[in-house]
Amino acid sequence: MEAFQFIIEGNWGHFKKPETNNNPLTHDLITKTALIGLIGAVLGVERQDMKLVFPELSENLLYGVELLSPVKKVSWGFTSRTAINPTEAGSPKYFEFLKNPCFKITLVLKNNDSQSRFKQFLNAIKNNEAVYTPVLGWHNCPANLQFESEGTVTEMQEAEFETATFVSTEHKPKITGAFRVGFDKLPTYQNDDFWNLPEKYQQIIYPDFPHKLTVEGKYYEYKSNLQETEKLWLM
Repeated sequence: MEAFQFIIEGNWGHFKKPETNNNPLTHDLITKTALIGLIGAVLGVERQDMKLVFPELSENLLYGVELLSPVKKVSWGFTSRTAINPTEAGSPKYFEFLKNPCFKITLVLKNNDSQSRFKQFLNAIKNNEAVYTPVLGWHNCPANLQFESEGTVTEMQEAEFETATFVSTEHKPKITGAFRVGFDKLPTYQNDDFWNLPEKYQQIIYPDFPHKLTVEGKYYEYKSNLQETEKLWLM
């Protein structure tokens, strides 16, 4: 399968957990649905057109995430006001943000029905181009994108392997040493109503930067044009 890797970083990020509407908390990592929204911004896809792009790319792409900085969260307070009466007294609301997030993304073309968008996005990353500003979840969290490598991904295999990326909770970890292991539940599919389907969430485990996990289970192998090979799990 065709694949490439690139880096996403910024000063702030927020990938809202749906169960925290009053004082929103953020997922620890960029979600698949947030990544698809970022792809749409880079390619200049209008919001209404994204209604069809979200389910298409949710099905036709796989992704993996490796942390290139530790997960650090901070809370900021904002005063919420209405557009109808912006001068009225507002109520304070706290949002949780990721501070200095930096991710290495492995993006894989699972189905050739999306090959055109995949190629367009790859070329945009290589040429440092974007129609709209890419963001880390929120419109006021701009993202910097940097091409890393291009390559291929093998078919799924199963064995014990070491990885710096997230894996599923179905993998069997063999943790040695003292370092933080994180847990999260990430959305992987958004339908044509901009709704993250609850049954499409995936529970994951990840090693905090700069550590790796040794686990037993299913994995893919990414072979880059830099003659480097790494084992990772994709969803």
